[in-house]
Formats: sequence, structure tokens, C-alpha cells
Amino acid sequence: MSGGNRLSALPSVERVLGHPAIQELLRRAPRRVVVEAVRSAVAARRDAIRREGGPVAPVDLDTIAREAAAGAEDRLRPSLRPVINATGVILHTNLGRAPLPDAAVEAVARAARHYVNLELDLSTGARGSRMAHLEPLLREILEAPAALAVNNNAAAMLLALRTFGAGREAVVSRGELVEIGGSFRIPEILEQAGAILREVGTTNKTRLSDYERAIGPATGLLLRVHPSNFAILGFTERVPRADLVRLARRKRLLLLEDVGSGALVDLTRFGLPEEPLARDALREGVPLVCMSADKLLGGPQAGILAGSKRLVDAARRNPMARAIRLDKLSIAALEAALRLYRDPETLERTVPALRMLAEPASRVRARARRVLRALDQGPASQCGAEVVACRAEVGGGSMPLARIPSFALALRSARGGEALARALRAGPEPVLGRIESGRLLLDLRTVPDRDVPALVRALARALEEEQPSR
Repeated sequence: MSGGNRLSALPSVERVLGHPAIQELLRRAPRRVVVEAVRSAVAARRDAIRREGGPVAPVDLDTIAREAAAGAEDRLRPSLRPVINATGVILHTNLGRAPLPDAAVEAVARAARHYVNLELDLSTGARGSRMAHLEPLLREILEAPAALAVNNNAAAMLLALRTFGAGREAVVSRGELVEIGGSFRIPEILEQAGAILREVGTTNKTRLSDYERAIGPATGLLLRVHPSNFAILGFTERVPRADLVRLARRKRLLLLEDVGSGALVDLTRFGLPEEPLARDALREGVPLVCMSADKLLGGPQAGILAGSKRLVDAARRNPMARAIRLDKLSIAALEAALRLYRDPETLERTVPALRMLAEPASRVRARARRVLRALDQGPASQCGAEVVACRAEVGGGSMPLARIPSFALALRSARGGEALARALRAGPEPVLGRIESGRLLLDLRTVPDRDVPALVRALARALEEEQPSR
């Protein structure tokens, strides 16, 4: 059949719209979306015919309708979708970092569904402060005189630097000039805040005398940054916090410390390295600290600024504070997450990030074996599916050297591990794993029990697709 004849054999848009499958779709989907999908399906077939190597046989109406329906379904699917995190990275930045505790999820749903007393004092009927829902909890948990929450830790640092360091020098160790992520770097935050960077020491060694020599009439503050996303080993030296506290007091300067990932409990009980706690920094005399809420704290994206009431109030009065304030949904989630810390004994059950850090490897292995047993053994054996020991990571720029014993389901594909990974990502229930030595590893430390049935379904679909290629 000639190209012209094949083109004339294509069904019209109107004919495709009359197909029963498309009519059914029109009953539950916006007409504009369906029509656009039909037009795209017809146009794609037309373009294929016009190109060399186009289809020889005429395309029937059922085929076009099926392709159009798939296109419409794709357009109807939300862009932001749940995924199964089988990467073994607990605080995966690309996947939204810490999953929220159930209590926080329920609080967000309530706040989203109803009007709330966001800035209303119910006892007086007068206008209130949105921080009234968070500050008492933050003061209690951090043992801080005052606290403020904004939309992330970079914003908290930016607000503090803008309030106290604009036009002045901020003294920072060269070993702490970190890149937080997404090319967002400490020197650039200082620049945006209007502060002047004054580097001291070297990448691996900074002494108290380096800070002392740098202090002069232009100095506005000392900045101490937790290098949470990298580590320098070997010939190193960092000034102890207590020494910087004494120096700042003696020179009548502000000491601002970024404690990083927002841990509120001692993580060494989980066999992890020691992580700085904001509460400890404040106890040791640091007047102002900032930290993240969506990492080791296990809450929503937020940044917390805590310390002296005079300093926090000054930051609160800065007009920038309004631009970076939290909305009602984030406040609801953070309040619920913080309330869980009133009962430290239950945190390993109630905060998902801490549960994943603390879960015994034997339980992770049992979950991996459960997934393997649930798979069709034909396709699974063809992929050499087996449970293997591996190491999970904390992620989110936290504890770069920490590796947590874990177990994964390992699979090989005739088309390569990346092809299988791509098939799992593209499914209706997307799964993310990692490639190691040509195998796809699905680390079960980051897959909660409730996601196991969906993981099994996704694997069954992907492995079934593998069959024709053999």
C-alpha cells in the first residue's frame, strides 16, 4: 500500500472520539484532554507513515483508540506522585526527604479541609501569631528562650545573616564553606544576605588563633557550619564549640551555628555516628542556632531558628521573615511532628525516618524474603532474583560516612539493570532502586511494610515485560 493510501486509511478524529473506549473515557475525563489525546495519537500515526519505514498495514480504529486512551490517562495522571523508595537512601532529597509521621499527615489533612486558627487567638478573638502554634513546642524541646520556623534551613540562615551580618564580615572556617545542594553554597548565602565573607584557616585545619586574627572593626559575627554532607579525614583540626563561644563573648560578637540536619535525639543509640543537637549547642552557650526540620527530625520542609529571645525577636521583625514564613499545612505538620518528641520512647515507631534508621537488619531481611516469596518464581528465577546483604545510607546531606547494614532484592536483566530500573520507574506504581555491579538492587530498609504489596505488583509487571525479550 502506498503512503498516500495508508494516510487515507487513518480514521478521523471524530471517528476515534466515537469509539466505545473513548466514549467511556469522556464520561470521567475532561473533553479537552481526551480530544487532545486523540489528535496526538492520529498525528503520531500520520507522522510515522510519512517517515521512511512507516507501518505497512493499515492502522485499525481499535489501535488508535487504545493509543489515544493511554495518552489521555497519561495526561490525567498527577505529576507529583507517590513512589516506592527502594534506593536505601533514607532521606532522599529527590524523593522529598523524610516521609511524614502518620500524626503529621492527619494534621495536614485537617488543616487543608477546614478553616483553622492560623493567626487568631481563640481566647480573645484578636489577631494572633502563626508561630504561637510552634514556638512553645520548640522552646520546650530545644530548651530555648525563643524560636522561629521558616520555609527551610537555608532561609533560616539567610534571615539570621541578613538581620545581624548585612554590611559586616562573617568569619567562617574554609573547612565549613559547604555546598548545601543544588549549587546552593554558603558563600552565596552570605552574598545574598549582604554579609561579607571572611575565610579563615585551611580546608583541613582551622585553629582558634585563625578566628582571633580575623576579628576586626568590620566583623559582624562568627559563623559555625556543620559540614553535614561531606567529611575530611586524617590531618584535621576544628575549633571546639566551647572555644568559639568564649571568643564570641570576649569580643562581644554574635556566634551563629548551623547544626545541620535537625537531629533532636542522640542517634548513637542506633549505632550511628554522633550528630550535633541544637539543644546541646544552646546549652553550651551558642546564642543562635539554625537547623532543618525535614531531615533527621522527620518533619516537613522547614528551617528552625532558635536561641536568645532578643536575637530571635530581631529576626522575627525583619521584613524578610514574612517572605519566608510557613503556610498552615507546614505548620500543622511540624506541630504534629514536634509533639511526638514529648515521648522519646515511642519515636522509633512514630517517626518513619527514625524507624528506618533503627530497624534491625534481621527485620529488613525478613521483608526482602517476603517480597521474593510473593513473586512468580518463573520470571523471578530468570532474573536471578535473590536476597543479598547491602548497606543503606542516611542521605539528605546527613552523616556522609554512615552506612547501615541492610538487605536488598537483587535482580539481573537480559537487557541490563538500567532497563529493568527504567521499567519499574515507568510503571503505574513507580519504584526506585539502585544499580550495583550490573544488578538492580531494591533495598528494603526504605520500603515500609505497607508498600510491600505495591512493590510486588510493580515487580510482577516489570518481570512479565522481560519475558518476550528472552
